[in-house]
Amino acid sequence: MVATTTANDDKYAGITTTSVSATTAAASRAAAKSRTSLGQDQFLKLMTTQMTHQDPNEPMKNGEFLSQMAQFGTVSGIQDLQASFANFAASINSDQALQATGLIGRYVSVQSTQGVLPAGGEISGKANLTSSTTSLKIAISKANTGELVQTVDLGNQSAGAIPFVWDGTNSAGTLASPGVYKIQATAQMNGKSTAVPTDINSRVESVNMANGSSGLKVNLAGDNSVDFAQIKQVL
Repeated sequence: MVATTTANDDKYAGITTTSVSATTAAASRAAAKSRTSLGQDQFLKLMTTQMTHQDPNEPMKNGEFLSQMAQFGTVSGIQDLQASFANFAASINSDQALQATGLIGRYVSVQSTQGVLPAGGEISGKANLTSSTTSLKIAISKANTGELVQTVDLGNQSAGAIPFVWDGTNSAGTLASPGVYKIQATAQMNGKSTAVPTDINSRVESVNMANGSSGLKVNLAGDNSVDFAQIKQVL
């Protein structure tokens, strides 16, 4: 019996199912690994190469092809969304920068235990009571030495933000030296002396447009720096 060779046999001579399958598998792995970083042109080129070297006895099904295209479309869509969010975040930071620079020279309220007494001026703020008290006191002391300068007695107070003002005079009735002072609020609650958080009114000296997650920094009088988001009120 004489063996015959057809045109199809010549066409696929030297091509084995194993070698073609290995090539196809390698191309598939490369596509899966690189899909997140490839552009559309590179992805389509890879797909064309994969189809060219596929096993003629087991060609890629339409479903497989559409699935890979859908995966690429999903990754591309996510990348576009990430780029949109990045642009949106940059826009927000730009708006915040404009707002922050407009605060220079103005007073803002931030949670703090430090205030700056200007020459002939005062320190003001709020004590934030979570419940009523029979006695609320604001102690003012020198930041560098801890020496007590004055105590402002606000007496009975209901829960809430209680405003206070220190006029800059010491316990002797004379003007205290300008500078940085520590502000401590205490209240009698359930028979105990309890520390009360305070918001201090401070002057904005400058703004730092920092990079990264730290965002905008607002520099207050007295070398006190806070995040832009920490500003509770513009006065």
